[in-house]
Amino acid sequence: MNAPEFELQTLGAVELRIPARAEWVAVARLAAAAVASRMRFSVDEIDDIKLAIAEACTSCIQRSEGVENIDIRWDALPAELRITVVGDGRGPKLESVKNGSDDKVGGLGVFLIRALMDTVEYEVDPERGPRLVMSKSVQP
Repeated sequence: MNAPEFELQTLGAVELRIPARAEWVAVARLAAAAVASRMRFSVDEIDDIKLAIAEACTSCIQRSEGVENIDIRWDALPAELRITVVGDGRGPKLESVKNGSDDKVGGLGVFLIRALMDTVEYEVDPERGPRLVMSKSVQP
């Protein structure tokens, strides 16, 4: 059973809030690279983490209604980097549901994130918006 987030034994945590607009995703990617480089990740793993962050932010922007900001938190744990991405809007955009593009939860972006990261939990709360928690293990 996982401990609640507030009880995690972190080596450090970084939080970032960006506007939910495509031109700000690069800032999230840069922050992800900076945090991941402080740990023992390879260049390829850092690239995977950057791509996963970009996909998570893009999913918040494209797939949810009324998102103004995206909150990102990186928790550097002894054995992994845990990243939480939260959009502050409501659930899926009505047009995505009507067009059938809201397949299951998350679509192609979350499929890609699952391929890049070790663990991924994704949910869209109709009241609070999208929340994605992903992690990448640090190789010894």
